[in-house]
Amino acid sequence: MGDKVACLGVSEVGAGSDVSSITTKAVRKGDEYVINGGKMWTTNGTQADWMCLLANTSDGPPHRNKSLICLPMNLPGVHIARKIDKLGMWSSDTAEVFFDDVHVPCKNVIGQEGMGFTYQMLQFQEERLWAVANILTTMDIIIQETIQYTRQRKIFKQPVLYHQAVHFRLAELQTEVELLRSLLHRATALYIKGNDVTKLASMAKLKGGRLARELSDSCLQYWGGMGFTNDVLVSRFYRDSRLMSIGAGADEVMLGIICKYMDTLPKK
Repeated sequence: MGDKVACLGVSEVGAGSDVSSITTKAVRKGDEYVINGGKMWTTNGTQADWMCLLANTSDGPPHRNKSLICLPMNLPGVHIARKIDKLGMWSSDTAEVFFDDVHVPCKNVIGQEGMGFTYQMLQFQEERLWAVANILTTMDIIIQETIQYTRQRKIFKQPVLYHQAVHFRLAELQTEVELLRSLLHRATALYIKGNDVTKLASMAKLKGGRLARELSDSCLQYWGGMGFTNDVLVSRFYRDSRLMSIGAGADEVMLGIICKYMDTLPKK
């Protein structure tokens, strides 16, 4: 209904893609958790009504000592430290948040205590598939706008588009977009049927981030000086799409996950 704004509290200053390394603690005292720590890169953090917080609720193994907790953001001890000034994604507020003896009822735990890491990893499958679906449409639009612009913009007495290097490159990029779309559709279909698609979702996220960078850079080049202004969509996409290879698991983490499923990682 849009009555409440939510945010996700997972990443920290020293723990981004390595979720198991978070240090925020929720210590049980009676029928409450007392929470201390902080979160970084919190989307909607400056305006959220509540946070889905991942915190350590015991001193056990790092993959089994975490819980997801519904934390109202108006509680005493919740401090919005700052709104982060980002390279891109300017329409989205991103905050650093601190917790100083924040008291939350134990009933606010989501699911089972100690299962938070597992829940979060499962959620990442959906988030990574969504990230690819979200960026595909924009890549289609960028290619089409670039075709339209280069068709009417002339250089050396002919449209920029008519130069073979340009229309061949756009054909390559559109082919890559369609291949990514097929991977996304396959992974989503398997996920809907209840399969573990961690490997395919990681592959799609990896390819999506890299293709977004490649496509935005190539298309921006064909806009010439206009591409270096804030007046056109391609320049915004050039800024915003860079997050795809960082947020929700960096490219290198995706590669590690894929290697794990391929059984090619060095044995410990």
